[in-house]
Amino acid sequence: MKLTGLTPNIFTSNIDRSLVFYRDVLGFSVTTTVPEAAPFVFVWLQRDGVNVFLNDLDTARKEAPDAAFAAGQSGVSLFIHMEGIAELWEQLKTHVRVLMPLKDQWYGMTEFTIADPDGYIVTFAERKA
Repeated sequence: MKLTGLTPNIFTSNIDRSLVFYRDVLGFSVTTTVPEAAPFVFVWLQRDGVNVFLNDLDTARKEAPDAAFAAGQSGVSLFIHMEGIAELWEQLKTHVRVLMPLKDQWYGMTEFTIADPDGYIVTFAERKA
């Protein structure tokens, strides 16, 4: 037995707004939607082998009413390892809400942190050479 992947499943209060952010701002591509045409309740996005699922918060609450779904308040953040962080920082810094600008960390990473439209924290990180 082995684990083969982990995909963040983001519950959003506005799936169209989140789709624009992840697709048009962060450069992810749409892999699958449910339904096939808008309005969507689910969108699977990918970029360079990194996956993100977007789920409509209201739909999720109807499907699993006993689950504690909340948009942006989960306490979980996305930490994306990458190469070429300086270039991505230059592309994004004026188009996103920056929580921490590009910074060399004491633990050997270069990172920056932004917030998505629902307030989810997204950190991009590159191991320093």
